Amino acid sequence: MALKPVVLALSRAGEAVAHRVAATLGAQVHGRAGRVDRADAFFANALDHMRDLFAAGVPVIGVCASGILIRAVAPLLSDKVTEPPVISVSDDGAVVVPLLGGHRGANRLAREVSHALGAVAAVTTAGDVALGVALDEPPAGWRLVNPQHAKEAMAILLSGAGAQLEGPEAGEATWLQGLPQGDGLRITCSVAPVPDLGTGHIQFAPQRFALGVGCARNCPVEELADLVANGLAEAGVAPAAIHSVNTLSLKADEPGVIALATAFDVPLRVFEPAELEALTDRLMHPSDVVFAEVGTHGVSEAAALAQAGTAGTLRLPKRKSGNATCALAQTDAPISGLGGRSRGRLSVVGIGPGQAAWRTPEVSRLVSEAEELVGYGLYIDLLGPLAVGKERSDFPLGGEEDRCRYALEQAGKGKNVALVCSGDAGIYAMGALVFELLDRAQDQMGVSDAARRVEVICSPGVSALQGAAARAGAPLGHDFCAISLSDLLTPRDDILKRLKAAAAGDFVIAFYNPVSKRRRTLLAEARDILLQHRPADTPVMLASSLGRPEEEIRYRRLDALEVDEVDMLTVVLVGSSHSRLAALGEGPRMYTPRGYARKIDGDLAG
Repeated sequence: MALKPVVLALSRAGEAVAHRVAATLGAQVHGRAGRVDRADAFFANALDHMRDLFAAGVPVIGVCASGILIRAVAPLLSDKVTEPPVISVSDDGAVVVPLLGGHRGANRLAREVSHALGAVAAVTTAGDVALGVALDEPPAGWRLVNPQHAKEAMAILLSGAGAQLEGPEAGEATWLQGLPQGDGLRITCSVAPVPDLGTGHIQFAPQRFALGVGCARNCPVEELADLVANGLAEAGVAPAAIHSVNTLSLKADEPGVIALATAFDVPLRVFEPAELEALTDRLMHPSDVVFAEVGTHGVSEAAALAQAGTAGTLRLPKRKSGNATCALAQTDAPISGLGGRSRGRLSVVGIGPGQAAWRTPEVSRLVSEAEELVGYGLYIDLLGPLAVGKERSDFPLGGEEDRCRYALEQAGKGKNVALVCSGDAGIYAMGALVFELLDRAQDQMGVSDAARRVEVICSPGVSALQGAAARAGAPLGHDFCAISLSDLLTPRDDILKRLKAAAAGDFVIAFYNPVSKRRRTLLAEARDILLQHRPADTPVMLASSLGRPEEEIRYRRLDALEVDEVDMLTVVLVGSSHSRLAALGEGPRMYTPRGYARKIDGDLAG
C-alpha cells in the first residue's frame, strides 16, 4: 500500500511551513523535541528518526536543509526502484527540492507542495525538466506494459527523435499529448496485447477491467492461471489492463487466487455473499447450484461487476474449467478506487528489546503500513512516532490470548493489523499463540472462519538473549539454550527437568521470565542445580531494560547470584563451564570459546 508522507519540522523557523505542507497533504508533522512547539509526534534524534521512517518505506518531507536529509538516508541507499520519496523544503517555504524517488512520486509531491506554498519546485529529473513527463510513472489508472524499455524510451525522447502516439486509447492519454512528434519512439495506448517491438516501442494500458474469479477448494494454481490467461486472450485484453482480482470472501485464502493477484501485481478484493447476490439480475450465467453452496447465484461474474460498479458491463462472461471460473467486467474509463475489502493481514512483529536502532526495517515497514496496532501498551509505546496517529488496542499483561484473538478477528474484517511484541515475536511471544488459535477448532475457542482466511506475516526481531549477548561480548559463541522460568503456562516439574538436562549438557543458558512478584524460588533452584555441574565462578550476566535509557548491565559469579537483584525486565545469561569473563578494552567482556585454541594446537602438533 502507498504510505502517507510524514512532514518533519526541525526548528521553529520552519514549524509554520511544516504545518502548511501537512495540511495540504493530510499528513502528520513530526517535530524535534525541544526545537518545535507543536507536532503530532516528537523525536529526540533527527538523523535516527529520518532513517527509521525511510527504512520503513515512508515518504519524508523535511522542512530543513537538504544536507540533513542526505546525511540521514545515505547509508541506506541501495535501490531507486523501491526507495520512498525524500523531499526537502526550505524553512521559508520558498523552495521545494525532490531529492530521491523522482519517479516514485517525489516530483508529483514536490509540485503539489510548491503549488500550495507558492514556491519553486526544483525538479531535476531529466524527463520531467525537458518533457514534463516520466514514462515510468504514468497517471493513476494507467499502466506501463513494458517497463523494461522505459529508460531507453526516455533516452530516445531526450535525444530529440520525438514520438508517435498510436492505438485506440491514444486520445485518452492526455499526459502524453505534449510530447514532440517524430518517429524515434512508438507509444501504443491500448488495452489489447501488442507485440513487443523492442526498445523503440512502449505500451500504456488503461486499467478498465475488473477480473472476477471463483474456484473449488484448493484448486491447482496452474489451472486457475491457465483459465484466466485463455480468457484474457479470448477477450483481447492485456494483463496490464486489469485493475484488480475479485472474488467471494470465502475464497480469500485460495492459493490460486492469491497467486493470480500477485502475478498481475494488482489488489485482491473480496465481497460478501450478500453483496454478490444483489447483482444476480445482471449475471449472464446465474446458478442455483452455486447459490446452494455459497449463498450467491454467481461468483466470478458478480465479483467482476461488483468492482466495476453500476456502469460496468461483462466483456467476458463466465468461463470455467474443472475447478475454476473467471469473468471480466469493463468500464469506459480507468477504474478509480477499490470496491469490496482486502483479504486482511496480520503482521506478527518483534520490535526488539526497545531500542529503535535494533528494530528491523521490515518490522518498521509493516508497522507503518498497519491500520491498527495491537499489543501490550508498553510495547506499542516503544514504537514512538511510528505509532502516532494509528488506531491502537492495548491489552494488559495476562491478556495474551484475548490480544491474539482480537488481532486475528480485526484482520478478518479486512484490516491491516500489526500485533506488536518485544524481542522476537516467535520467542516466548505471541507468534506461537496466533498459530495455535488458527489451528484450534472453532468450538474449542478457536477463531472465526474469516480470521482463518487472513494473510499472516511473521517478521523477526532482535531477541532479548541476542541483545544481552551483544552487550556482553559473545557468550553465545558455542551451544546454548533458552529456558523460561515462568510456571504460569509450563508445569514446574517440566521446568526442573529441562534445567537438569541443560545443566548436564553444559549449555550456556538464557533465562527468560526469571522472577515475578509471586514467583521467587525457581531462579534460586536453577542456580543450585547448575552449581552441581559447573564451577562456582561461572560468569553470569544480568541485563535489565535492554535498549532503553534505563539499561543496566552487571556481572556475577554463579554462586553469588541473588534473586532479589533480578526482575521481569531482566535477562539472565549463565555461562557454560568454558565461558570466561575477561577484562578487555572498555570493560569486562563475557565470551564462550568454541574450541579454536584446540584446533590451533592440533594444527601445530600436526
